Amino acid sequence: MKPTLFVLAAGMGSRYGGLKQLDGLGPNGETIMDYSVFDAIRGGFGKLVFVIRKSFEQDFRKKIISKYENHIPVEIVFQDLNTLPEGFICPEGREKPWGTNHAVLMGKEVIKEPFAAINADDFYGRDSFSVLGKALMAMEGTENKYCMVGYRVGNTLSESGSVARGVCETNAEGFLTDVVERTAIERIQGEIQFIDENGKKVVLKENTPVSMNMWGFTPDYFQHSEKSFIHFLQKNKDNLKAEFFIPLTVNELIKAGTSSVKVLDTTSKWFGVTYAADRQGVVDKIQKLIDTGDYPNKLF
Repeated sequence: MKPTLFVLAAGMGSRYGGLKQLDGLGPNGETIMDYSVFDAIRGGFGKLVFVIRKSFEQDFRKKIISKYENHIPVEIVFQDLNTLPEGFICPEGREKPWGTNHAVLMGKEVIKEPFAAINADDFYGRDSFSVLGKALMAMEGTENKYCMVGYRVGNTLSESGSVARGVCETNAEGFLTDVVERTAIERIQGEIQFIDENGKKVVLKENTPVSMNMWGFTPDYFQHSEKSFIHFLQKNKDNLKAEFFIPLTVNELIKAGTSSVKVLDTTSKWFGVTYAADRQGVVDKIQKLIDTGDYPNKLF
């Protein structure tokens, strides 16, 4: 069975200043998602599932989904603040979505095969989908053996400002042992660095693997996430800004010895629109990839 691509497209896009998932950045108005879908199809994926907010379903179906219908099966699920386990209610005043792993949980009823979870607004690159597609096909019929694409941190920086990245630690066999979200990572005088929780400068090597939220799971991950989400809500139900992120559950599973996560290396260079100022640079990079023959001028 071919793996499924699960695209997380319900984010607010607050730093960018709008629904960047729907922003046309290619020469024919292609979105970053279009390039991810194109790469996923040629990487062996067989189905698409999008998680979005109900409020922009009509625009999403018209501008996005209609392009794919003759190329690959597509389904939509919705992330809603009130979709919570029995016994929990959304606290009054909360507006922020519950986070990436809550979004992943929305796919439980429609995903029954190995799947990749990615962000809608990140340009991941052809090699990453090829590497991940092969790994997911090999995961058919297994449980608790997951994977993630580990980008080389030097290939993930923004020219418009610092970035937050999940910095990964691995063992000798290349399995994830920890992923820690680090903020304000940037290249200063040739060094990639950030300031840790003790106020100390930490320098990262160019090839240090970081998570760009490109994960590979089997369906049993949904059950683990449900349990993890209950524990999260018990601790954070009244915190209006707390978010249930994928690395939270992944770290819990790794440290408990329940699951393993293979870190897959990729030569792909990430880019995206973290800041509005990034937009023109992304347009230029996409055009360059078209000029070099990596992508056709018109995808679909």
